[in-house]
Amino acid sequence: MLLLGVVVNLDGVLASIVYSIIGLAVFVAGFYAIRKIMPFDVHKELEVDQNTALGIVIGSFIIGLAIIVAAAIGG
Repeated sequence: MLLLGVVVNLDGVLASIVYSIIGLAVFVAGFYAIRKIMPFDVHKELEVDQNTALGIVIGSFIIGLAIIVAAAIGG
């Protein structure tokens, strides 16, 4: 694509947008799955009861999922 006399390659931008959307979908699906797996209300435990241990578990799950998504993107 030629923009103001400069050749612009949009392949990398398009790939970044696609991977971002896929990554967000994986995060939403993963968080939905963990909410269904837990035998209690995650929102109540985290915000009302301030369950620190559950916060650490959810945070670890998110970090682990991020590592998997990054590895999938990186090849």
